[in-house]
Amino acid sequence: MAKSKAKILVVDDNSGIRAALKVLLPIHFLQVELIASPNELMSKLVEFRPDVVLLDMNFHTDINTGNEGLFWLSEIKKRSPETQVVLFTAYADIQLAVEGMKRGAFDFIVKPWDNEKLIETLRSAFAGVEKSGKGGKAVSPAPSAMYWGEGRQIAAIRERVTKIAATDASVLITGENGTGKDVLANEIHRISERALKPMVCVDAGALTETLFESELFGHVKGAFTDAHTDHTGKFEQADGGTLFLDEIGNIPLHLQAKLLRAIQNKCITRVGDTRSIPVDIRLICATNKDLEKIVSDGDFREDLYYRINTVRFHLPPLRERTDEIEPLAELFIRKFAEKYRRTTKGLTPQALQLLKGHNWSGNIRELQNCIEKAVILSENELLGAADIEIQPSKQKQSSTISPGATLEETEEQAIRAAMAKFGGNLSMVAKSLEISRPTLYAKLKKYNI
Repeated sequence: MAKSKAKILVVDDNSGIRAALKVLLPIHFLQVELIASPNELMSKLVEFRPDVVLLDMNFHTDINTGNEGLFWLSEIKKRSPETQVVLFTAYADIQLAVEGMKRGAFDFIVKPWDNEKLIETLRSAFAGVEKSGKGGKAVSPAPSAMYWGEGRQIAAIRERVTKIAATDASVLITGENGTGKDVLANEIHRISERALKPMVCVDAGALTETLFESELFGHVKGAFTDAHTDHTGKFEQADGGTLFLDEIGNIPLHLQAKLLRAIQNKCITRVGDTRSIPVDIRLICATNKDLEKIVSDGDFREDLYYRINTVRFHLPPLRERTDEIEPLAELFIRKFAEKYRRTTKGLTPQALQLLKGHNWSGNIRELQNCIEKAVILSENELLGAADIEIQPSKQKQSSTISPGATLEETEEQAIRAAMAKFGGNLSMVAKSLEISRPTLYAKLKKYNI
């Protein structure tokens, strides 16, 4: 059989496997490249433009889990959706490989492999690329997941994002849980010059003291009892790209010096090693805490605070952006109707009033979860107030009056709270407020409710 024109990229940190494939694959394919580290993947997608990537599931970054393979599969699909991915997995990781196929992998091969099966699978993967007519297409950044809306605050943030994305300035994003700090971080990376390199996300607050250095900086084999292999840390994984440290305000004070040193020196040292490894990253941090207060209390290093806070963005809570509730809800309805194959098309006026009257302490994330559940359970084309499940404890209460509010503002608050409480049932709202329905209609129009 003639050699296939497919461009095959092999990503595996086992030198023996690479040596075997270096002999086998060029017999069947015209262009083959092999790399040991997934950190080179994004640049290879641009330089080599492979048709098919044979991707190992376990690079020992997350020991014996295979999760790093799923991470890099996701990165490949974000940057180059047309590239087919065949997962290379051990028998114990078959379930993860099946999960990988759900996430877009073409197929998987179990080690030790059958040569004929491997070649057949790679050829089949390339046939899919040829059929789509998209082979060799340039890699492009992932599509935006950011909803900007029309509000002034968000418009101002969008303008600043455009200005700073092209720089390498460190960014600090603040805001309540669920306001979209991680989405904004991804948007900054997406439109930056580092977009074709990886963005590595770390929940800094979840790192225990024993895992802190190992997860961020990596370790070498034998560094401690369970260090059976070398481990690449998050800084190295993000080399050339962006490192996103979420919940940075939760890092214990005594560990902050180690993080500061790595940021300042732009190099890391793996646990158990003496060599310094240079890293080129763009740092984005996020927190829901008041860092200035934590600094003044002595629980966060002032020098680290200024190092991560070159450019700052604050995402306002959803309750301050009520004009965005309707378009966001409609966006989520379209998304989940397509995902779950429902016929849901929108909201009734009563459902919309219920959403607008809610406090949304969980912000956009809470709204998204609320709409997802409603779309799954409802059989109606338009979601009604009865389809919207909101915890009463989070509901705005009619007795809650803002200090210093004018009479009109107090009246508007009371009407909105009643509309939320009774799900937009105008008869119940009018009765609770002790006004007639015509009077209620007039006030709803007056306050644009």
